[in-house]
Amino acid sequence: MKEIVLNNKKNGMAMLLLIVLLYLAGVALMVLGGIFGFDKGQGWGVALFVVGIIWVGIGWFPALGLKVLKPQEALVLTLFGKYVGTLKEEGFYFVNPFCVAVNPAAKTKLNQSGDVDGGNGAGGATLNALLTGSAQSAQMTNKKISLKAMTLSNSRQKINDCLGNPVEIGIAVIWKVTDTAKAVFNVDNYKEYLSLQCDSAVRNIVRIYPYDVAPGVDTTGDGVADEGSLRGSSELVAQRIRDEIQQKVAEAGIQIVEARITYLAYAPEIAAVMLQRQQASAIIDARKMIVDGAVGMVEMALERLSENHTVELDEERKAAMVSNLLVVLCGNRDAQPVVNSGSLY
Repeated sequence: MKEIVLNNKKNGMAMLLLIVLLYLAGVALMVLGGIFGFDKGQGWGVALFVVGIIWVGIGWFPALGLKVLKPQEALVLTLFGKYVGTLKEEGFYFVNPFCVAVNPAAKTKLNQSGDVDGGNGAGGATLNALLTGSAQSAQMTNKKISLKAMTLSNSRQKINDCLGNPVEIGIAVIWKVTDTAKAVFNVDNYKEYLSLQCDSAVRNIVRIYPYDVAPGVDTTGDGVADEGSLRGSSELVAQRIRDEIQQKVAEAGIQIVEARITYLAYAPEIAAVMLQRQQASAIIDARKMIVDGAVGMVEMALERLSENHTVELDEERKAAMVSNLLVVLCGNRDAQPVVNSGSLY
């Protein structure tokens, strides 16, 4: 389906004035026909009265062709089931009164900016707000398609990463409609279609990465292990999610401007265990750094004593000195030395 942009003249105001004048003329014909036809018995007066009645009854029909568009709005028009074109520029238009505006997603509400149904979401569903209720069904549905950039924030999903650990992730997708014909005619409901494709793309990309850097994991598909992770490569993960969504929704005339990760954490059932694991890893790294530093300080002390010939120590006393220094430098508490007032021997 190829989009046809209508370049109609913005003659809505002129047609509105013409319709009003014709309506006033119909009322005037009724009055004149009533005066000359019924009061004075003139045949042509009765004819004028009938014409006035007919026009007053059907004169409203041309007003159905009046269309008002605000900036960044579009109207897809069909005539007896055939697509005739799309109005995209803001203005006051007059089109064929038999043309019907089409927007199958007009009643669908997503959890997104400018499209939230009072903040009441459907818990656990991909679409946090579905079709409007009976209180709104009586109102006239707005068939206009917004061309603005909108932000879709789907509900958090629980997905297993490449190591099988369950993680919870949420994304925000900035999108807009670029081809109204594809959005209306190529898919049944482009808003629901976008939301479902977002869920699918997130699952496809997240299961490629580990939550944290893990050895022997290839996240790029080149056969070489790398250091990609959900936590450390969030920008790359978001870009891959955006590209995945764009491939799926291009047929629906939707452009994905940007995708961002808004929430990322381990699932509650393993969050405490993974926190202990991270703490243990941090403690081991800290201890390793302390030991490396202590060994270097002991080596420096022994070298300085040997170079200056300050104290001559045999191997046994060097071992004792090394042991004492390591205990002091690697201990968790301040050292409490015992002073020997006698001989070292």
